[in-house]
Amino acid sequence: MTAHGPAYAFAVLRAVPHVHIGNFVNVGVVVHSPAADFLDMRVLTDVQELRERAPDLDVELLARYLETYHSVVHGDERAGLLALAAPSERFHWLTAPRSDVLQSSPVHSGIGDPARALDELFRLYVVAKD
Repeated sequence: MTAHGPAYAFAVLRAVPHVHIGNFVNVGVVVHSPAADFLDMRVLTDVQELRERAPDLDVELLARYLETYHSVVHGDERAGLLALAAPSERFHWLTAPRSDVLQSSPVHSGIGDPARALDELFRLYVVAKD
């Protein structure tokens, strides 16, 4: 990634089949850059791929969670009041620690083009598998 450009924050989205055990499978990435007015995410959308990666998980439920996250990221009013909040508030809600089947990694930071970083981080942490 380039060392020039605005600062951004990112987190890897994880499917957690057994919350009490803590094992997870990476299923997406969310990137936010206030300076670039950027908030976006990439996630696995293929249900079969999700099923292969997390066979013990209700993949239909996970797919609904991922759709909801997508709606929040993109400010879709059908996702409720949270989706109408400022991008920074939406990012912080999406990356807040939770005990659920969809969690995020700790938030990390970088510098560069956030859209390019999103593509690279998705390839690195999700496409390449865990």
